[in-house]
Amino acid sequence: MTFYSSIIILTEIMMVAMTLHVALYSGFTGEQKKWYLLTFGSIMLCAGAEFAVHCGVYDPSYATILTIITIIQFSLAPLLGVFFSGALGLHKEARIASLVFSLNLLVEIAAAPFGLIFHFDESGYSRGDWFIIYEVFYFISLVYLLISMIRVGKKFRHRDIWTIGMIAVVLIAGILPMTLFKLNITYIAIAISASLCYIYYNDLVQQDIQTELVDNQKKISGMQESIISGMANLIENRDTETGEHISRTSAYVRLLAEKARADGVYADQLTDHFIFLLDTLAPMHDVGKIVISDSILKKPGKLTEQEYAEMKKHASVGGQVVREILSGITDEEYLSFASDIATYHHERWDGTGYPERRREEQIPLSARIMAIADVFDALISERCYKKAMPPEEAVDIIRAEAGQHFDPNLAKVFLDHQDEFIAISKKD
Repeated sequence: MTFYSSIIILTEIMMVAMTLHVALYSGFTGEQKKWYLLTFGSIMLCAGAEFAVHCGVYDPSYATILTIITIIQFSLAPLLGVFFSGALGLHKEARIASLVFSLNLLVEIAAAPFGLIFHFDESGYSRGDWFIIYEVFYFISLVYLLISMIRVGKKFRHRDIWTIGMIAVVLIAGILPMTLFKLNITYIAIAISASLCYIYYNDLVQQDIQTELVDNQKKISGMQESIISGMANLIENRDTETGEHISRTSAYVRLLAEKARADGVYADQLTDHFIFLLDTLAPMHDVGKIVISDSILKKPGKLTEQEYAEMKKHASVGGQVVREILSGITDEEYLSFASDIATYHHERWDGTGYPERRREEQIPLSARIMAIADVFDALISERCYKKAMPPEEAVDIIRAEAGQHFDPNLAKVFLDHQDEFIAISKKD
């Protein structure tokens, strides 16, 4: 009896723990919690009722109360599989099955006065001649649970097949000792099975949620890239004769950032994530030109002072446009990074740039990298107002402007690796 008591206590503790976890867990809907709590609560009631009847302390005067307790147990036990099928997501089916299996309660109540299924006498509990009715309901309930698990398994692409097998083994291991050796460990087996189901199915749900989040993030990233590419190409087609400026400047900024990190220049800031954002968002650097008229963008000659002042507005407007385009489909880090590139890539190291006349490291690192890439490509590209410059001459200008227009540290990295930048510039 000590062993039996320990088994019941362990069952109750396990179910209390599972009940508390369900009640406190924020990852379930109210419907899911209801079915899980019904399952674990019913196991506790059934195990407690089983112990009350078979604990070895019996008095004939307890017969009436023990009969009521046993009716509750015999009515709830076949419903355990139904409750858990509801917890696994088969809500509608579980509600219907609950009504069907509730017929067992009526049968138990009707049979109790006659001792047909069970009865209590002077010696204690005994099975009735029709005890098989309870066994049939109980067996059908277990089969119903296994079928429900197989049905739910389709949603998880049958990744749960091993769990179904383990549960079947545990249930059989719990029932056989009672049949063969009169050793009652049925409810601990049911408790273990329910806990296995809960843990494994919840894990599968979380895996699928994570996969869905990753897929959604990929869709959002794809949307972001499409918007960035579309807007950049729109501006590029207005401002230049070719569509290569965007792809080249992206290649330049990635190369410059990677070489700077390798050379120990701003290595603590140039993380993989930083370089990814830089490469992805570089095409947005001139998005502010959307507000500049074609008469200025495509003017074949030198701009007047007034026209140049108008042209410079694209930098300050660029950050605003970026936020309007990307707001709602990305996070603040992404927005700030893109806005910095668009707003500050015309600032100069010596503080004479625009739009805010920032100087040195007041200028975001992303914009300082973008400045070198943008100017180098602009110098070697043919525009409606100028001829293309040989890459070697453009390199000389970068060298001359280091410490004035450009961050001297980044300019040195560019010059140290100029052959690789020139190679990119000469690709078709």
